[in-house]
Amino acid sequence: MAVPPDKPVTPVLFTKVRETDMKDQLARSLVLLCTAVLLSGCATVAKNSVRPDIGGARDIYDGSLFPDKAVRTYSNTDLIFPTRKVKAGGNPSPLPLGDRPMGSVTFKSEGKTYDLPDYVALNRMVGLLVLKDGKIVFEHYDFGFTPDMRWMSMSVAKSFVSTLVGAAIKDGYIDSVEEPVTRYLPQLVGSGYEGVKVRDVLMMASGVKWDETYTDPASDRRALLELQIASDRKGAIFNVMKRLPKDSEPGTNFNYSTGETVLIGEIVQAATRMPLADYLSKKIWAPVGMEADALWWLDSPGGHEVGGSGLLARMRDFARFGQFILDGARVQGQSIVPDGWLAEATSAKPIVGVTGKYGYGYQWWTVKPEAGIAHDGAFMGRGIHGQYLYINPAHRLVVVGLGARPKPVGKQAIDDLDFLAAVVEKLETP
Repeated sequence: MAVPPDKPVTPVLFTKVRETDMKDQLARSLVLLCTAVLLSGCATVAKNSVRPDIGGARDIYDGSLFPDKAVRTYSNTDLIFPTRKVKAGGNPSPLPLGDRPMGSVTFKSEGKTYDLPDYVALNRMVGLLVLKDGKIVFEHYDFGFTPDMRWMSMSVAKSFVSTLVGAAIKDGYIDSVEEPVTRYLPQLVGSGYEGVKVRDVLMMASGVKWDETYTDPASDRRALLELQIASDRKGAIFNVMKRLPKDSEPGTNFNYSTGETVLIGEIVQAATRMPLADYLSKKIWAPVGMEADALWWLDSPGGHEVGGSGLLARMRDFARFGQFILDGARVQGQSIVPDGWLAEATSAKPIVGVTGKYGYGYQWWTVKPEAGIAHDGAFMGRGIHGQYLYINPAHRLVVVGLGARPKPVGKQAIDDLDFLAAVVEKLETP
């Protein structure tokens, strides 16, 4: 409709009102947007701060967890026990990809034929990483496990502790493995460890009686676990170890004991006068170039590391440690352990009682000839529920296996050594 000529409008006034309305509307929109972002952020924080649905320490050792919950639990054990950080150096060493990926693997175990997916599924392997000549030729994550998550080492930690003993000898903190345990741990004077040498406990041959049965609440291993759960006093391990009786002469009979590796950790800590995690960081974790901080279980808040188990790290960092050992435990061209240490630590000792396909060195498992020629000279760190670090010097091979098996031991569907032999043979085939 036309505007009468005697009643002109003022366009400027209309424009000002319109600009004001638009500014108000924009301001309101910005307020709403900011509010939505803040609420979203709060929701994310709230979501991330919720404790995951995990089991407890007894569930792990009882083997009472269903598969999904087991994976959540094994990747979050720092929510079960207090821990100390093993600091990385902030400059990760490269793990380049190999020119020839491993590809498919087919092999026989106990008369049956399996392939790589069979092995991962049936043996509940959440992670597998293969290094050939220091390069990644296979890397796989499964069951919800991802590259940026830490996983529990269980007794693979024992092999780390063995290496720290070598480092402490090289650094002059420990005179030799012939020294008596009680020189460093006077708390054990008058106990079954009187007259036991550092070498004896490294070989699991102290002669002191110990029951490692994980699923038996009355075992010595479970008594040690209960001290961890109570988490009320540093060094409480000595309450268990002092009361153990002598069973045989030191240095003769093999008797697997997580308690003894805890004592080895206590020896290193007493000799170096620094926490085990700090010594590991200083000698290996930072200078070798691990990509992330690790965590180590403690016996109490701010207390002592549980040397026999409970190092939590990313799979690639476990692989870096394996490559470090394969390369002679060298940092900037210099070995951190004495000459001959690795050869001594990773060779089978003449002790009675190591059964099956394995022998035992200084907290490293060796592989007996009957396991097959592929394993000649190979050695391993091994932990319950399917953890392993396999090192084969003859073939320049490192394999990390991280498992979530239903029971601590005895539930592997496929023999790990059969799979590992197949990996060796596959990577040696032109």
